[in-house]
Amino acid sequence: MATFKKPSAEELKQRLTDMQYYVTQEDGTEPPFQNAYWNEKRRGIYVDVVSGEPLYSSADKFDSSCGWPSFTKTIDEQAVTEHQDLKFGMVRTEIRSAHADSHLGHVFDDGPLPLGTRHCVNSAAVEFIPLEEMEARGYGDWIKYVT
Repeated sequence: MATFKKPSAEELKQRLTDMQYYVTQEDGTEPPFQNAYWNEKRRGIYVDVVSGEPLYSSADKFDSSCGWPSFTKTIDEQAVTEHQDLKFGMVRTEIRSAHADSHLGHVFDDGPLPLGTRHCVNSAAVEFIPLEEMEARGYGDWIKYVT
């Protein structure tokens, strides 16, 4: 991923859906329970929809009942960056993908133990790669994080 060059805004508008662009580039939020992965149960990884960088493993996904995919941690410590978010009169911690700087969602401290964190991620910001497709799609090195 070190050689990734983020596409221009115009390229991203052509490549992404309106919702994907809104979420990742305009810091938007998709509706809860009306998104692709909130209830996804299969094994695999979730990658940044812009760069393809691995972000989360199904092994760390849990049902938080919030309506968005929730994870206890990232697949790699370097996968996301955290930023203070003061929008809407709240103090939250925004999470963004490290390579493409895509807005992913927010991290909260109300997740299950032992970590206690909940990464609340917009489905529109990620693509799910099922375990059985990981090798063929170039994510073979990440299988160990799923099984």
